[in-house]
Amino acid sequence: MATDKTLRETFNEKGEHISPVLPEGVKNFLVDIDGTVCDDVPNEEPERMSTVLPYPDALQMVNQWYDEGHIITFFTSRTSDTREITIEWLDRHGFKYHDLLMDKPRGGNYHWIDNHIVKATRYKGRFTDLVVETKEIEVFRK
Repeated sequence: MATDKTLRETFNEKGEHISPVLPEGVKNFLVDIDGTVCDDVPNEEPERMSTVLPYPDALQMVNQWYDEGHIITFFTSRTSDTREITIEWLDRHGFKYHDLLMDKPRGGNYHWIDNHIVKATRYKGRFTDLVVETKEIEVFRK
């Protein structure tokens, strides 16, 4: 996780402390595992979780982001009882990361609501450099 020294104090318009933020230019990457950095392995087939191979471009790009100083957190629908096998798999294949969050809701079609800016990138078969494009999004009515 980001250390307290990495996070910047933040205040609202009343001068009250609010949740801290990362320094300018540091991204907080939440990266899915199954179907994103390796083939999709469902919870119903945990024996495959230790043998599936990572996508080489995903391994390279995630480690590049880590080396650039970004925060890497793997975020998976794998259940908590597969935590140790998941950590072993990430470590054996050389993924650099800060944290692992288990038990992401299953089923996809996520709609993330947060008080912080959220940028979503859908994985479509290749990890490459990220580029900025303008897309239509849903927002709360004013």
